[in-house]
Amino acid sequence: MMESSEEDDDLPSIESITPQSKIDSVHQSHTEKGIRKLCCELLDLKDAVENLCGNRRTKYLAFLRMSEEVVEMEHELIELRKHISSQGIIVQDLMTGVCRELEEWNRENADNNDPVPNAEVDEVQNPLPNEMDNHKKTFLEKVDILLAEHKVEEALEALEAEERNYPELKGSGDSSTEVSSYKSSFLERKAMLEDQLSEIAEQPAVSANELKKALSGLIKLGKGPSAHQIFLKSSGNHLLKKIEVFLPSCSVCPKTFPATLSRLVFSMISLTTRESGLIFGDNPVYTNRIVQWAEWEIESFVRLVKDNAPASETISALRAASICVQNSLNYCLMLEPQGLKLSKLLLVLLRPYIEEVLELNFRRARKAVFDLMEFDENLHLSAHIVSSLSAFATYSDSVLVDSGMKFLYIIADILEQLTPLVVSHFGGNVLPRISQLFDKYMDALIRALPGPSDDDSLTELKETIPFRAETDSEQLAILGTAFTIMDELLPSMVVKIWSPKSENQEPDENIVSNASLKDWRRQLQYSFDKLRDHFCRQYVLSFIYSREGKTRLNAQIYLGGDGEDSQWDTLPSLPFQALFAKLQQLATVAGDVLLGKEKLQKILLARLTETVLMWLNDEQEFWGVFEDKATPLQQLGLQQLILDMHFTVEIARFAGYPSRNVHQIASAITAHAIRTFSARGVASALPVDEWFVETAKSAINKLLMGASGSDTSEMDDEHIILHDEIPSDSDDSASSLSSVESTESFASASMGELESPNFTDQEG
Repeated sequence: MMESSEEDDDLPSIESITPQSKIDSVHQSHTEKGIRKLCCELLDLKDAVENLCGNRRTKYLAFLRMSEEVVEMEHELIELRKHISSQGIIVQDLMTGVCRELEEWNRENADNNDPVPNAEVDEVQNPLPNEMDNHKKTFLEKVDILLAEHKVEEALEALEAEERNYPELKGSGDSSTEVSSYKSSFLERKAMLEDQLSEIAEQPAVSANELKKALSGLIKLGKGPSAHQIFLKSSGNHLLKKIEVFLPSCSVCPKTFPATLSRLVFSMISLTTRESGLIFGDNPVYTNRIVQWAEWEIESFVRLVKDNAPASETISALRAASICVQNSLNYCLMLEPQGLKLSKLLLVLLRPYIEEVLELNFRRARKAVFDLMEFDENLHLSAHIVSSLSAFATYSDSVLVDSGMKFLYIIADILEQLTPLVVSHFGGNVLPRISQLFDKYMDALIRALPGPSDDDSLTELKETIPFRAETDSEQLAILGTAFTIMDELLPSMVVKIWSPKSENQEPDENIVSNASLKDWRRQLQYSFDKLRDHFCRQYVLSFIYSREGKTRLNAQIYLGGDGEDSQWDTLPSLPFQALFAKLQQLATVAGDVLLGKEKLQKILLARLTETVLMWLNDEQEFWGVFEDKATPLQQLGLQQLILDMHFTVEIARFAGYPSRNVHQIASAITAHAIRTFSARGVASALPVDEWFVETAKSAINKLLMGASGSDTSEMDDEHIILHDEIPSDSDDSASSLSSVESTESFASASMGELESPNFTDQEG
């Protein structure tokens, strides 16, 4: 028993088991409740649909009933109008009968001797209007009805017909009281019609056809000027709406928005001019008003361009201004066949804005050129520009080439924004600014050369170039870069923009453009000459003041000698021998650095030679030694000085570069020396010019041939061996200068080509 009880405890109680019948009843009750609820909701939905249909049917029936009532009311109005008309006929008949009875009464009392006052008699005799009065009243009533119903076209036709039937309504002369009364009533209706037509024309949403009809009506009423004023006002309002819709999108396309804006403005001007001719004809008064209105719209257009353009110093503003000029001037040309010449006014209005944009863009460009440390390697330049400047990267710091590329990129970026008509009309303002920018760039390059610049007060140039050119090759690379930009790259960029001729360009404008380009190139040359002269000046000063003893150029080298001609060695003095060697050295380096630029090489060598002679001619300390009476002078010193001058001229002629200026300065120094020595009683007898010329030529040969025959590396006390004097950037340059063949690399001339200069004997 105990075991069975334990087993019972392990089994679940029978009482806890839910019968299947109860489960079925529970689920069945939940399902029934859901179905009943769903049925109730469906019934409610059905009632709502029936109510909705009932309401729609009720409203439809109400609409039909109202429509019938409207139709009945229209019939009643027609009947009422007929009734009023019949009543009017009755009144007219009554008035006619009364008038007849009054006439009979007047005839019966014709013998009455008691007169009645005139006004009362007239009132009694004519108490009612005649048939003409009936017509007038009927006409005025008809016009009143047409005006009340806003049937302006029918009212206008009625008024015109009445004026044709009664011309006195148009005239302004004297008329009877009756006619004047009717005329005033007629004019009153006419004024009312004018007001209605004006109101129609001035409505903002009026269509083009309705506007034309209203304006035509005003013209027929004799109100042409006011109609034209309304027409211009309507055109201006339509244009203003279009502009207001467009202006928010200006910021999306800041460079090109003036094109769309100019199209809106000038197309409206063209349309208004054409419509004015069709509606109002070719009346000069209306044409003048069109011109005045167009000018006012163009002024507003220019203000809109200024107000919505990007900041004036940005490149986007320059492009926007250029597009504005290009498109608006083209539209002005299209308007000229319509009698509107607006180009001059447009240019006058745009000129201050264009000049402001150009000035601020070039100021920005100037700052960008000077900020050479921030170089963008992704500048888009043509392969020709890159290759032309990259040739100098081997001989100089890369910053130099980068600065040249950045300068050209800035100029190209500005020029690319200019359109042909901007170049045609404002090119005279662009070219000087480019030359000014190039001049500032030359000032920056001058700072990279050794020696102080002419203007150390320019704070913006300080720390401009982050490198200094110390060697000859680096300095020549600077000159080569500047010369390439000045002579080749920059002119080609400008001419490419200036060369296309616009279709409307006059021949005179092209001539002025060519003259401006020539003057601009002269300005570039002047700026480059500053750089070249600074290089030559510091190069010569370094050459002169860096030497000591007999190789230094001063007056002491012309004071030696013992008066015996046999003791004089027919060679130039040591400083001028050193000058010859220095020029050969520089020519060799220039041949490598300035390869293919023989023109620049000859210009530099000629200018260096001129600079030496200019310094000698202007050095007061040098001439003061000769003028000092305490200093002994000898004939050999004068001959040596004259030979040095001839030797310098022969260097120039031998090298093949221009020698006229060298010849002139040398002649002036020779004349000065002869006068100075003659004043001291020294210049008694001098060899002829031909002797000096031949001696100078022989000296050049001796210096070149003597160097090749020297087997030692020693320097003679009296002569300079050229290959020992010349420091070289390459290993074989010294040996090349120590042979006769080396002269061909220094100058494209030979001894057989030399000609004697025509020196004049200053002493007569």
